[in-house]
Amino acid sequence: MHRSTGRKARGAARAAVAAVSAFSAALLVTGCDKGGDGSSAEKPSARPTAPAWNTHPASIASLGDSITRGFDACRVFKDCPEVSWATGTQVDSLARRLLASPQTSSWNYARTGARMTDLPAQMQSAIAQKPQLVTVLLGANDACRDNVADMTPVTSFRTDFETSVKALRTALPKSQLYVAGVPDLRRLWSQGRTNSYARTVWNLGICPSMLKDSASADPAAEERRAQVVKRVGEYNAAMKDVCRRDALCRFDETVPAYAFTGKALSEWDWFHPSRQGQDELAALAYRTVTAERHPA
Repeated sequence: MHRSTGRKARGAARAAVAAVSAFSAALLVTGCDKGGDGSSAEKPSARPTAPAWNTHPASIASLGDSITRGFDACRVFKDCPEVSWATGTQVDSLARRLLASPQTSSWNYARTGARMTDLPAQMQSAIAQKPQLVTVLLGANDACRDNVADMTPVTSFRTDFETSVKALRTALPKSQLYVAGVPDLRRLWSQGRTNSYARTVWNLGICPSMLKDSASADPAAEERRAQVVKRVGEYNAAMKDVCRRDALCRFDETVPAYAFTGKALSEWDWFHPSRQGQDELAALAYRTVTAERHPA
């Protein structure tokens, strides 16, 4: 009687061990679909990769102000878009360097006198053409005002720029954006302040916030120029910050940092780029656009 009971107990124990082993094996087999607590675990999804920058876009729309219109580069007080750094056909422009047919696949919507508040409307014109690359060089007129108090506030400047970038990205998710920084207006002053002709022309009302009383070194004049420098730096910082949040935007810091000479300035106003200056701007833009990685 006792032996039979013992055999039965040992048999029950072996059956229980076998059952536990089978259950554990089942857990191991299905473990790849279970979390540590036995709940279903989803496989981690792959992170979306940033779109690749195309170093040789096939079409360009250029936005901006008188610089991109080639003002005073080949005719006195006239636009001369044929020598524009961006789309010109008579200089080694960005369009000529990149495009097989600049005449039919590039558009210049810049306007002499434009400020950042004009960029949203210009961007809509660009969007209509569905370009692979949009260029922007804008901001000098926001700083070049009659008085420093009239300079465009940084918040407004940033808002108009950000609105334009969002409009492009919404309408054309794959289009690229090249943004040139605002050129160094103080260097412009330093290149012409000892030139009597430049000082005379500037006194006609060219960029008074920086160039008025260009020969003066009194504290008030120096402070005025310093305020312009500071504001331009803030404009560039705002554009750079907005641009870095967009995977297909490149902000070109080499433009404000470029140490241009008087030969790069118009012989008529010593303010706008000459043909040589337009060529130099094109070369800077080309290096940034064609770089495998963003140079900054």
